Amino acid sequence: MKAAVRARYGPPEVVSVAEVEMPAVKDGDVLVKVRATTVNRTDCAMRAAKPFLWRFFTGLVRPRVPVLGTEFAGAVEAVGGGVTAFKPGDRVFGYNDPRFGAHAEYLVIPQSGTLAPIPQGLTYEEAAPGTEGAHYALSLIRTAKVRAGQDVLVYGATGAIGSAAVQLLRNLGAKVTAVCGTKHLDLVSRLGADKVIDYTATDFTAGEQRYDVVIDAVGKSTFGRCRRLLKPRGSFIASDVGPLWQNLALTVVTPLFGGRRVRFPYPRHDAEMARELQGLMESGAFRPVIDRHYPLDEIVAAHRYVETGQKTGNVVITVSAAGSS
Repeated sequence: MKAAVRARYGPPEVVSVAEVEMPAVKDGDVLVKVRATTVNRTDCAMRAAKPFLWRFFTGLVRPRVPVLGTEFAGAVEAVGGGVTAFKPGDRVFGYNDPRFGAHAEYLVIPQSGTLAPIPQGLTYEEAAPGTEGAHYALSLIRTAKVRAGQDVLVYGATGAIGSAAVQLLRNLGAKVTAVCGTKHLDLVSRLGADKVIDYTATDFTAGEQRYDVVIDAVGKSTFGRCRRLLKPRGSFIASDVGPLWQNLALTVVTPLFGGRRVRFPYPRHDAEMARELQGLMESGAFRPVIDRHYPLDEIVAAHRYVETGQKTGNVVITVSAAGSS
């Protein structure tokens, strides 16, 4: 089968498309013919092993997993022994972290993994980006214990996580202030933000409004910078560990003082999460924002673009066209 592989850590150019062996299907496994996948921040971080600490989990000298890719959509090709939830021909989407492997024509995932039927009315390309950003956004919202009526600020509202967070917060009934660049003001308003701050014109940390929760959806700010935005018992939560992994330490330290605190999300990866995302997309409460499409053969260009940090929502990779063999 054809796959995007890399044998070493480094820039986008370490990735190439090559022929590799098909994955083996074991008892409890589902073999998916991948129609579409994405390139996201996780893929770029794993490809480059930045920060360096990732190497202790992914291979100190060389990557242990040659094929990246976490989220996907496709059709079930075959199932292993004991699989009852899916059958050949089912249209499915899912998330395969930490096993990866979605940047390939075929992928194996346990039936108990983050896998569900594609929501009604969605194409493979529309369903593929429906897990990575959204499941992190849900984790941020739930860890921060956001409730209807609360004031929430989302910094980085146009990325995969941020654009999902704005929609999910709107669906929850929170009052959303979103921070983004000038060209995306209308988009973020359409996603459901009650107020939008243009960070190119205004320092979002200098405003007078106070929030129950500040969500840093791009991992580019800090608790220290955002602390003044929080109400007396407000929470700061980020999609990243922060400089020197400070957010992990601050989750322990800040509760000791009984006021503003840092929380850190630990996302779920399971079938229940996939089914929840399926329902949210079918109801219209959430739809992934798509920036660009690339064919698998141009996946290096996709890595380059994602690495600029300027993508809006998701970058989708077409692996094989529906109806192809």
